[in-house]
Amino acid sequence: MSTEESQDDSPEEEEDLQYFVRIGGADLDGTKTVERSLSELDGIGTRTARLVAEKADVDRNATFGLLDEGDIDAVVDIAENLEDHVPSWMTNRQNDFYSGETTHLVGTDVSEKRRHDINRMKVIKSYKGVRHKRGQKVRGQRTKSTGRSEGTIGVNVEEIREEMAEEEAEGDDE
Repeated sequence: MSTEESQDDSPEEEEDLQYFVRIGGADLDGTKTVERSLSELDGIGTRTARLVAEKADVDRNATFGLLDEGDIDAVVDIAENLEDHVPSWMTNRQNDFYSGETTHLVGTDVSEKRRHDINRMKVIKSYKGVRHKRGQKVRGQRTKSTGRSEGTIGVNVEEIREEMAEEEAEGDDE
């Protein structure tokens, strides 16, 4: 009888399961745990995901889509307004260039701000901006032997063998 009861419970749980949870312009997987789903969002890592679950008073190992609406709303609210809940050193956008505010970007805002920052560096022609514009390495890595994007350097033995085989084939035909 216990197996029949457990089989009856699982379809009810699946009906209540919210497959997608929307945070910061991105859809999170509701079938995964709270911590794992949040860490897949840009701007939130595993440590921050644990902190968000803790601040929302939610079990971080619970399935995200099976949470109550109130719990999901609490997690979404904390994730979107993270700068109010964490110390300033833990945010990813400290002392913004234009506004001077400390914020924490989540979702598509991270890539958008990064693109704007790189374009600003290119416009003012800073060292990093010039490196970005040229497509070279920006953070001081070695470039003498690595990061080569052009074709083969040196002798391509296979091409030479193919050319020699073609020349021999032409010489034999005559």
